[in-house]
Amino acid sequence: MADAICRVLRDGALEGEHATSLTINDSVDSPFGPIVFDYIFTQLSSFISSEKSQSRGIVLVSFARSPSSTAELLNTRGTDIATSHQWLSVLDCYTDPLGWKEQLKQRGAIKTPSTEASLNLNLCKDVRNLDDLFSQILVLGKGLVGEGKTRFSVAIDSVSEMLRHTSLSSVSSLINNLRSHAQVSSIFWLLHSDLHDIKTTSAFEYMSSMVANVKPLSTTTNAEQNYKKGQFHASLKRRNGRVRVMVEEFSNEQSQIKFTSMSAVENAITQSLVPKVQFNMQLSDKERSDRAKVVLPFEHQEMDKSVQIYDGRKSLTEVKHESNGENLKKQEEIERGEIIYFRDSDDEMPDSDEDPDDDLDI
Repeated sequence: MADAICRVLRDGALEGEHATSLTINDSVDSPFGPIVFDYIFTQLSSFISSEKSQSRGIVLVSFARSPSSTAELLNTRGTDIATSHQWLSVLDCYTDPLGWKEQLKQRGAIKTPSTEASLNLNLCKDVRNLDDLFSQILVLGKGLVGEGKTRFSVAIDSVSEMLRHTSLSSVSSLINNLRSHAQVSSIFWLLHSDLHDIKTTSAFEYMSSMVANVKPLSTTTNAEQNYKKGQFHASLKRRNGRVRVMVEEFSNEQSQIKFTSMSAVENAITQSLVPKVQFNMQLSDKERSDRAKVVLPFEHQEMDKSVQIYDGRKSLTEVKHESNGENLKKQEEIERGEIIYFRDSDDEMPDSDEDPDDDLDI
């Protein structure tokens, strides 16, 4: 299932659509969001570096990790750092997010901070200026793929860190601008949901075409087990409007996450919750006898009597009484007198209750 999400990010968006977007939610009960983010980031990087993705580059907006940590992650997953500058750019919002170190460096209080020379880095000196942040992301992306229709992806390792410095509306505007940009193929971000209210988490999920929730295995298990294993709940919005929901287990082994399908025991439990309905297609002798005794609603079926059709809402006795009453009424109408009036000429005006066009053959 996690691989299915990676494939959706790999395929990107169709012409005229917004970029494919993913929100990764975690909490203190199951704090595996960064590890899930690393898994998706490395998988998408592998697709991009091997030119198997719609996007030809990826811009990592790093708030929660240092550039050296990103380089170590790529080395651990077998990515060639020497050639990463061809498809990867890192916007460093971690080293000096508010520009304090730059000011101290200008005053001579500290030395120039060291940078990771092996990665294609660009230092952001004020994360509160989201307009400048948006421009830097586009410049880095276009530096990888150039101008035109070639696309790139964007990864934000923590929007929770962004919300520490600016408002929800500003961050939402930044993400919407990235999603609607013609050269952005896909974008995904990490959100620590228990640090924010429902309004904030709902806003990011609304902007997402996919939502992945990292949850503990069970509320009844001990905390130690929840910090080793968990469940991965993913919701994918399809183009026809339907939402596909998938659940998968994962385990954390030596800072690497491994996803597995639901166990056979859990599948058996799930199937046992589905009600079983059995159908008997054969009738018993009693059922056949009862069916033969049923009188159809529009037909009188007694022996030696003529068939009589009625509306099914009245008994045959009521129908007979009704028929006799109609005969008596007709006899009374015949016996009553009536007045027949003939107009003297066609020029005579008809009465108000007469139809002057009754002679027309309509």
